[in-house]
This record gives sequence, C-alpha cells and structure tokens, in this order.
Amino acid sequence: MSALLDGIRANDFVIVGRAGIDFFTDVGVRAEDAESVTVDLGGSAANIGAGICKLGGKAALVTSVSDDSVGSYCINRLGHYGVDTTHVRRVGGEFRNSLAFYESVLDGHRNVIYRNGAADFQMEVADVEVVDYSGYGALITAGTVFAAEPSRTATFRAFELAKAAGLPIIFDVDYRPYSWPSPQVAADVLSRAAEASDMIVGNDEEFGFMAGGMDRGQAKARALSQSGAEIVIYKRGENGAVTYADGQEIATGIYPVTAVKPNGAGDAFMAGLMTGLADGHDLRGAILRGSACASITVSQPGCAPAMPTPDLLDDFLTNHPGPTQP
Repeated sequence: MSALLDGIRANDFVIVGRAGIDFFTDVGVRAEDAESVTVDLGGSAANIGAGICKLGGKAALVTSVSDDSVGSYCINRLGHYGVDTTHVRRVGGEFRNSLAFYESVLDGHRNVIYRNGAADFQMEVADVEVVDYSGYGALITAGTVFAAEPSRTATFRAFELAKAAGLPIIFDVDYRPYSWPSPQVAADVLSRAAEASDMIVGNDEEFGFMAGGMDRGQAKARALSQSGAEIVIYKRGENGAVTYADGQEIATGIYPVTAVKPNGAGDAFMAGLMTGLADGHDLRGAILRGSACASITVSQPGCAPAMPTPDLLDDFLTNHPGPTQP
C-alpha cells in the first residue's frame, strides 16, 4: 500500500471531472417559497477539489466549461477556493455547464439537475494529454465523468498517463443514473474504472448497482479489494462504513448532526479522507475525519462553501461526543 499512501501524502491532487453551478435555498425554505437563492460552485470533482484546498491540500481540476458567463463564474469560484484551473478548457457552441437547484431541507428534499448538452462531457483526449502528471501525487475522479463521450475515453486515457507517471488512481463511483444512456452501459463502464483503480469509494447502492443487486454490493466491494484495489470503502449512510484494506475489514461510524440537506456529503468525505491520510492519520482516523467533514457539510447550506477548514474540523472533533458505534 506504500505507493498509494505515498502518493496521497504528497497532498497534491489532479482531479478529473466536472465543475458546475449550484443554486440553493436558505435553511428550511422550500423551492416554491424561495424569494432568493444563494449561488456557488458545484459539481462533484470541483467540490472535492475545493474541500481539499480548504483543508490545506493542493488540487488541480481537469475539465471543460462553457464559454459563457456561467463558465467564467465556475472558473472564478474554483480560483476562490484555491483550485488550480490551468487545465480547465472553455468550449463554445451550445454546450452548457451543469446546474443544480436544491432545497436546504432534509425531509422531502428535492434536487433538480440540468445537464443537457453538458460542457464537461466535451473534455477530450488532448485535454488530458497536456497534463504533467509527474507534478502530482495522485489522481482522483468521480464516476459521472465516464457517462458520455468524449469525456469517457479521455478519462481512461488520463488513467493510463497517470499510472505511467507512477500516480495511484482514486475513484469515487458517484453513480448518477440521469447522466447515463442506460444502466447496462453504466455498470460496464464503472466496473472497468473500478478495476483500474487503486482506491475505490462508493455507497451501498453504487456497489450494489455494479454487482447487479443491492444484496450483493458488499460482496462486490470485498471482491474488488481482493482483485486489485488496495483500499475499498463501502459507505452505508447512517450505518457508517466498512473499509477493506490489507485483508482487513475496518468498520467505522458516523458523527450525528442536525442535517439541513444531503448534498455534498460524499465530496466532503473524499476531501477529508485524502487530507487526513496526507496529514499522517492512519486509515481509520482518516476515514473518521472524512465522516466528520461529511457531517459538517450537510449541517449547512451549499456544498463547497459548507466544507470545513482545518480549524472548523478540529473544533468539531473536539466538541462532538464522537462517532456512532459501527
């Protein structure tokens, strides 16, 4: 596992995936009752990058954005959070950045995603081939980047180039059905990506989907840890997580909070996990830091703006009663 952890400990990540724009209501306000909304950065890969930078790491995003005011906004907000945008390319025509409109409400939460003609799916092989992967410690991506061409082929090419440069591949399954042409295509492509990865993070539904049934998800996660991936984290929502590494199973709980929405939990978990390992915490400790980041993020409106800084995370861990028993 040393090569994987050594790469993560560089705390300098190249992230392949999308940046979007989020609109969200104030706490407790339904969409139909909103007289104003807050706007900020969105998109899973962009959120992970923002979370890593807020926690003291470095991150560069490889993607494409629309050549319009929304694309400019996304680039500006990435810069605001400290994410390197050197490899963010603008695309013209009718391609548009993804947009999410969601409520800061947990009960009956609604999240509407607009992704017709998504600009990030226009990322090309040439976009990933100009990246100097040797300048980073690890590559991170989330599953939506594989949902369409040319982004799918470009990302698999990024995997090849990163591996050639000695970088480990960290894969957040992040299955979003609305982005894919069919469940069959998704299952095949996401399984291929998982088999090429050194670390895989997903929830019970995502592993179950890849396995062909929810009842087989945990077995799928265990099998992936035995066939190639060095670390596989099987997230179970309020029941915590089970991590498979070095032939061991590590069960961890969650940090209960009063959540205001579910959005951003997985992205915050990844940011906390990566920076936790980079800061020298053992695997269990880093997973718990990721869980704490997820809890902090769902307790506030927004995704990127809700992710913690080191001081906020330390304060949360100091004052929270502690995680649940797994």
